[in-house]
Amino acid sequence: MPHPDNPTDAFEPRSAITRTLVERGYVNQVTDVAGIDSVFAAGVVPVYAGFDATADSLHVGHLMPIMALRRLQQAGHKPIVLIGGGTTRIGDPSFRSAARPMLSEDEIATNVAGIRKVFERLLTFGDGPSDAVMVNNADWLDRMAWIDMLRDVGKHFSVNRMLSFDSVKTRLEHQENLSFLEFNYMILQAVDFLELFRRTGCRLQLGGGDQWGNIVGGVDLLRRIEGAEVFGMTTPLLTTASGVKMGKTAAGAVWVNEDRLSPYDYWQFWRNAEDADVVRFLKLFTELPIDEIERLGRAEGAELNAVKERLANEATALVHGADAARQAQETARQAFGQGQAAEGLPAVALSEEERGDGVALTDLLVRAGMASSKSEARRAIAGRGVRIDGEVVEDAETMVTIVSGPIRLSLGRKRHAVVK
Repeated sequence: MPHPDNPTDAFEPRSAITRTLVERGYVNQVTDVAGIDSVFAAGVVPVYAGFDATADSLHVGHLMPIMALRRLQQAGHKPIVLIGGGTTRIGDPSFRSAARPMLSEDEIATNVAGIRKVFERLLTFGDGPSDAVMVNNADWLDRMAWIDMLRDVGKHFSVNRMLSFDSVKTRLEHQENLSFLEFNYMILQAVDFLELFRRTGCRLQLGGGDQWGNIVGGVDLLRRIEGAEVFGMTTPLLTTASGVKMGKTAAGAVWVNEDRLSPYDYWQFWRNAEDADVVRFLKLFTELPIDEIERLGRAEGAELNAVKERLANEATALVHGADAARQAQETARQAFGQGQAAEGLPAVALSEEERGDGVALTDLLVRAGMASSKSEARRAIAGRGVRIDGEVVEDAETMVTIVSGPIRLSLGRKRHAVVK
């Protein structure tokens, strides 16, 4: 299905929500922007986005479609959160160089329970016309007979066309294995759209930019089987101004569940945003009105640091609550302004034996989440980026002991942890 590189260029929306999605930067590709805009203007539209349960928390890279669902709900439309209890068993091959690891049923169930949390914070669930609902595609995929699927669904998919999608071509061009199991993922995602259309009247599927081929497959299946006009939209795959994919840091993923990443570290992730990203992130990940964001975007020098704190506060409050955001800001100000090991910083607790015998500094950096490996920790030490209680440490073989009170471990100017 062809689509213009800039589907919203020279397009004047009829509906306020289309204007909001475009203005704030949520729209990447659309199967028919004028068509979905007309549907938005006509009444309540059920919209779904799917999330596989590959981990027990989502990370900030997942927030784009969730925030788009939030904007749609605020405009009176109905979000459908699809948890991929069934598709997680297959694994989406889109733009991946290798197959996802196979998870057990118990692991999938644990992950499903974990990722529910962020949706309950950002969307309002209930029985009303615009209240969000959560569904699990295992409810229908697990009961689907193989022969029925081939006869009723598989016949509508052209292998030639499936091979033409970038997500598949990339694997094949690099001579990377693409299993028949993974090749079926596109069909299963299309079945999800078909099922939700029949159950709820869903008219729009949202997904990340790497989902375009899968989404188009679902739109086409609905047209062939139901004769229905439905739509697909992708949000940008967000990268920072320097080209780093959102959701990752040197120490790993920026998780949204507090048991995987503390609210303080989450706050710090936004506070450390590059200058060129601040306005864009304010539009995407906060509730601030556009005119206020534009005013904040004119800040320079020291004033820009205050704007970054505003971004961190607003983004953290949405996911972790206003109290957690205030605590994170206060913790940061104590740590940076007073040079002390403040309450609320990530903590590494040493055993009694470790306190006396000592622990390798490289191990502490990994345990504190400041480095993803010992080799990365050694590079940070060699670059004079690691400090203990404000003093630079240059020896990668340093052993850390606790003689009296806790000590403050720092990496760079903005990452701190307490060792106690």
